[in-house]
Amino acid sequence: MIGVGPGSARQCREDFPMNRARKAGLAGLACVMLALGTPAHATAADAAKPELGDVQKALSELARSPEVLGTIGALYVDGEKVGSGTAGTRLLGGKGGRIPADARFRAGSQTKPMIQIVIMQLVGEGKLALDDKLSDLLPVVVEKDLVDRADEITVGQMIHHTSGIPNYFDPEVLDPFDFTTNYSPLEIIALTRTMPRTGEPGQSYSYSNTNYFLLGLIVEELTDRSLAAELERRIFDPAGMDRTYLPVTFPGRVKGPHGHGYHPGKRGKLVDVDRLNSSYLWAAGGVISTTDDLSSFARARAGEKLLSKELKEAMNAGRPPRDPDQPAPEPPVCEREDGYGVMTGGSFGFRAMTYSSRDSRVQLVLSNTLSADHSDPAIDPLIKKAAEAVLCPAR
Repeated sequence: MIGVGPGSARQCREDFPMNRARKAGLAGLACVMLALGTPAHATAADAAKPELGDVQKALSELARSPEVLGTIGALYVDGEKVGSGTAGTRLLGGKGGRIPADARFRAGSQTKPMIQIVIMQLVGEGKLALDDKLSDLLPVVVEKDLVDRADEITVGQMIHHTSGIPNYFDPEVLDPFDFTTNYSPLEIIALTRTMPRTGEPGQSYSYSNTNYFLLGLIVEELTDRSLAAELERRIFDPAGMDRTYLPVTFPGRVKGPHGHGYHPGKRGKLVDVDRLNSSYLWAAGGVISTTDDLSSFARARAGEKLLSKELKEAMNAGRPPRDPDQPAPEPPVCEREDGYGVMTGGSFGFRAMTYSSRDSRVQLVLSNTLSADHSDPAIDPLIKKAAEAVLCPAR
């Protein structure tokens, strides 16, 4: 799901609502569902340096968990790194040494807030509107009969996962160990054509990565440039994300020394999925980044460097209310509704989180490579415990 704003702390689970994901045995690109926000005005009390914990100590404890193979993280206050750490190993079996603390890693669905911003920038430029129809913006989906009811689905519905378009990230559709098949975005979208819709357009929330593949194609159609180039121009450069990129050539590996993630294969044997098929990810979760860069993005996103307050409000106006029939969200980090928002990303072999305070002064960025199925219910509580040891040590 998607994007947070530091002003909220309602976490979503993964590609599906969590109960459905667990039954399916797969949770795809992990997500957040927090509103794009603007930083609160700091008070005199806020100006004091917050009490924070030891990053290395928290990560060392996290890496003792059998589900987490390696972990890196860094803590930032007012844009300055005040703590960092690395624990565990790069490879299974204690091999490969520790992951470099400044290593690149997959951001997963932290890509989606970036796509949201690009779309809203195009809205601000008058190139599209939130109520524009998918069929008008991307006629190819009608010509090739790729999306049912494309003439009813709006840009706003795709942003907020109320389009009813099925989610391609399904264990019956994608093989986590297929590292060689390079699907085009339209081929990925086509995989969903025979899947049942999840609802009427605009009727209800149902998380679908397919929405963001369609939004990525709309960006390319309207700008006549690649999505990677538009992210570079509109997000990475202005936010100072110098080491971040969206892969443009298959297989789209992580550059430089980094941690490898593992996913259970046949009979539960762990398989190295570092070669994760990048064509599965693209606009839904393909960005590769660092702790420094994701902290910079969180700060830029909270302010108006990337998007004006008016455009944020316009986008958030279409955000659906929580479905009362769904389980209540878990308590937020540090159990403070006004405390930390979180952007999350995850897929086979990894989980990545960026926590940001409501006033945008504090960020904690964590990347975890796994030695378990990333939908294992033990993983998120372990990472949350590590985050709370840093962000609210006095609790």
